[in-house]
Amino acid sequence: MAGGQLWGYILGRLLWVPIILLAVSLATFALGRFGPGDPVRVLAGQRADPETIERIRQERGLDDNFFAQYARYLKGIFQGDLGVSFKYYGLPVTEVILPRLWVTFQYNFVAILLMFAVGIPIGVWAATQQGTWRDPLVMGTLLVLAALPAVVLVPFLQYLFALRLGWLPTGGWEVREFFGRLEVGLFSKTIVMPLLTLGLPGAAGLARLARAQALEVLGEDYVRTARAKGLKEFTVITRHVMRNIMLPIATLMGFALAALLSGSIILETLLGIPGIGSYAFEAVFARDYDGIMALALIGSTAFILANLVTDIAYAFIDPRVRLAGRTEA
Repeated sequence: MAGGQLWGYILGRLLWVPIILLAVSLATFALGRFGPGDPVRVLAGQRADPETIERIRQERGLDDNFFAQYARYLKGIFQGDLGVSFKYYGLPVTEVILPRLWVTFQYNFVAILLMFAVGIPIGVWAATQQGTWRDPLVMGTLLVLAALPAVVLVPFLQYLFALRLGWLPTGGWEVREFFGRLEVGLFSKTIVMPLLTLGLPGAAGLARLARAQALEVLGEDYVRTARAKGLKEFTVITRHVMRNIMLPIATLMGFALAALLSGSIILETLLGIPGIGSYAFEAVFARDYDGIMALALIGSTAFILANLVTDIAYAFIDPRVRLAGRTEA
């Protein structure tokens, strides 16, 4: 893949990012302003008198026309100002969201590493065991794990590991400070429960995908030729099978990267984790309009960048894939 083609493709995709984000911000801002409820009444309280409501409306510039408000909102975004939280009155949205994003990023990052480190080898191994009793046993177990939603898995894990065995806390998030400011929760028992909740179904689903792809690759002529040449089975799997199953897995990896900053509303609510998912739940019910708009922008940015990383990974994994979306002869 020519280097000029690659950089041209990356530049072309990056040029679309601000356009898409502009459309997302406009749609989200319009929903916040024209949707049910009045942000001023939420901010002032239901018992506020009309004079107080009008004063708050003027102070926040909400008496201007829609486009003037939207232009002011965009200017604030470029200056790093995402507005003021209605739920946490007086606090900038960035001060509310950024610490929660860091919490969500930590446990999601480790869960994704475990998911790929465990799921892919198990799936490939299961493919090599086709025709034996091990294959249906592994696949049946994986199917059960992949079908477990967080709302079922979390209470079961809490009952087993917290109430019955007493090994883990029922929830919460404990941190250790490094360098006086950096709060890290990776070295506490509280991270085990979210890792199990995300890692078990995630690794199971990835293993099933890896098995299906590996079965297809194991039947190819070049794999039979490699075995006929006397190559060791480990070499055949790592050099010929693993590389050729990575293309569909790269797509899943892109969605996993986007999930690093999205969080899980159910998981964080049930376990009491102060992440971005639990804040999204609070923001919607509290009608924290600026917070909801910030969450929409962050989620859209993460999804767009994850798709860009996935498309670039395609070009490195399979050189037959053209960056323009066509396949070379």
